[in-house]
Amino acid sequence: MSTQHVTVTVNGAAMEADVEPRLLLVHLLRDTFGLTGTHIGCDTSNCGACTVLVDGESAKSCTMLAVQADGHQITTVEGLASASELHPLQEGFKEEHGLQCGFCTPGMMLSAKALLDANPDPTEEEVRWALSGNLCRCTGYQNIVKSVLWAAAKLRAAAPADEAAPDGQPVPEPEA
Repeated sequence: MSTQHVTVTVNGAAMEADVEPRLLLVHLLRDTFGLTGTHIGCDTSNCGACTVLVDGESAKSCTMLAVQADGHQITTVEGLASASELHPLQEGFKEEHGLQCGFCTPGMMLSAKALLDANPDPTEEEVRWALSGNLCRCTGYQNIVKSVLWAAAKLRAAAPADEAAPDGQPVPEPEA
């Protein structure tokens, strides 16, 4: 079978590979690039364990071809933390006990990141809606939602003081 050359930026690093046109993005990330934080759950886009960000938008990598990602920016769970500290979403999942087995966690975090990038002050209902494409088989979602809201508050508190909320009002200080 013929191959196609793809170039993607994954977690800020340019990466290239020659892939079969039928290769799924999840397999490019896991098998070719060694980024195993992106999980394979159902292979049908129902569970969301494979969720990554493509140009900042949530995407299920088990139903996206690697060639479709050519030239795009991909963020995986490995790209959330810096070398020295956890991302607030990762902290939130730890602090609010938002994970049990951890299998759904990477997809949940990337879906939540897309939400918080678009809406830094979501309601509980908005968090639940944003995560509705991700299944957790261990919890009742309450702690996952609390984790995302915790992260949202931390991100707002860390935002520059002169930064305004989407409605043009100053970002409120987090509650102590």
